[in-house]
Amino acid sequence: MAQAITLARPYARAAFEVAHATGSLDSWSQLLAFAAAVSADARVVDLDNDPRVKPEQIVALHLPEGVASDAPFAQFLAELVENRRVTLLPEVAELFEGYKRESESQLLVKVTSAMALDAAQSEQLKASLKRRFKREIELETEVDASLLAGVVIDTGSEVIDGSARGRLERMASALTV
Repeated sequence: MAQAITLARPYARAAFEVAHATGSLDSWSQLLAFAAAVSADARVVDLDNDPRVKPEQIVALHLPEGVASDAPFAQFLAELVENRRVTLLPEVAELFEGYKRESESQLLVKVTSAMALDAAQSEQLKASLKRRFKREIELETEVDASLLAGVVIDTGSEVIDGSARGRLERMASALTV
């Protein structure tokens, strides 16, 4: 995984720079999501390594309907195919989304809670996180009953563990030292 991310980073950066320069971040985001979904299909992975399949066919397979074969996105895909990096498309798409959020001053925050958050709690949490990080917040929520109570907030660079399980673990660690 770490190696794939490392290999995907320059491609994601290049895609972001082209999309940003042309003002088409949302369009590229959708195109990359489509191509990443195609690339993740096991049947397509087999085709990528098949010498009977021409590079142009692989590019065409990853292009959504209606996108011209000479469009910048098609040229980007051709570069990936030529360098045998088309299997990195899911990582490229993930990194691209991170660059896009960064440029739009957005932060994706993964919130794991013991119980589902209602709309009011989500909005209150978003407002608090917006004040703290001074960015627009996009919440991705998940329920994990093993937390017992509270929430774990993961911003990607920082984790705030406010769960009962986390507190109990920290208390147990302090008592055993």
